[in-house]
Amino acid sequence: MRLGIEAAFSEQNASGGVHGRMLELISMDDRYEPSFAYANTRTLIAKEKVFGLIGEVGTPTSRSAAPLADSEAVPFLAPFTGAGFLRDPELKTVVNLRASYAQETEHMVERLTADLGVTRVAVLYQNDSYGQSGLNGVIDALDRHSLKPVATWYYERNTSAVKAAVFHISEANPEAVIMIGAYQPVANAISLLRLDIDPIFLAVSFVGSNALVRELGEEATGVFITQVVPLPDDHDTPVVTEYLAALQSFNANAEPGFVSLEGYLAGRLAIFGLKACKDLTRSCFLNALQHSQSIDLSGVRLQYGPDDNQGSDDVILTMIDQQGRIVRTASLEGNK
Repeated sequence: MRLGIEAAFSEQNASGGVHGRMLELISMDDRYEPSFAYANTRTLIAKEKVFGLIGEVGTPTSRSAAPLADSEAVPFLAPFTGAGFLRDPELKTVVNLRASYAQETEHMVERLTADLGVTRVAVLYQNDSYGQSGLNGVIDALDRHSLKPVATWYYERNTSAVKAAVFHISEANPEAVIMIGAYQPVANAISLLRLDIDPIFLAVSFVGSNALVRELGEEATGVFITQVVPLPDDHDTPVVTEYLAALQSFNANAEPGFVSLEGYLAGRLAIFGLKACKDLTRSCFLNALQHSQSIDLSGVRLQYGPDDNQGSDDVILTMIDQQGRIVRTASLEGNK
């Protein structure tokens, strides 16, 4: 996420910045823990005097950081999470880029039921607000089809201790397992579950597709992942070509991926808001983003409006193929 933002900022700085101002990203490591996220946010606002916050990674961390930023009227831009609470219009300084977890899980359930007639769905989730957000999305989506999960079980954040969850899910013998987690525990769970059962595996975008492929190796084939940004090799979308050029210029050794592309889009969104404000204030910046009729980031179109702080509703279904490539697929049918 940081890599993509820095690539976007570096690209803009190379052409003179924004109205003569150079862009700088100050990064702090919250270790994916809410307490550190809160402390870091307070430091960035009070000591570093940042103009805004961008690309916060994670739901539990954003749950700590976003209200603090909002209370200080500091922009909280493009967090890397689809959590529902960040879509609350009462958070006046939050500007989301991506589709929500509810939309990702709705897409999964729709494809499972429409393409394959699946009725037995289990959920593996991280035991925090991220996992709960995704779990709620699955439950709501299944309910609209008059279904319930056959099993739901969790693992603890920042661990790969999934054996208990695997046992309970395997015992229910589901046709599909929806996974709301990070790449290491998700990969571990897939490997263990495949020893006993052969379900369809689906993961939400936060899992980190490229990292999941590396972690699973040959076992990655056939895993489905919902994405909320274009594929990093989609040259039909101009911003992807621009992202690849910016990434190459910033770090020639960097591997393109969904997460850094989302970071790049976040950086481009920030630049759009900054360009709109020659006399720069936070209020002007937020108004430029929240009240634009439409924002076109070279082919990725964002739309905000009254009580709508989420720019994109796009959800793309992808699958890991036998070569370890992440490819777009319109249907689950014939791809298991």
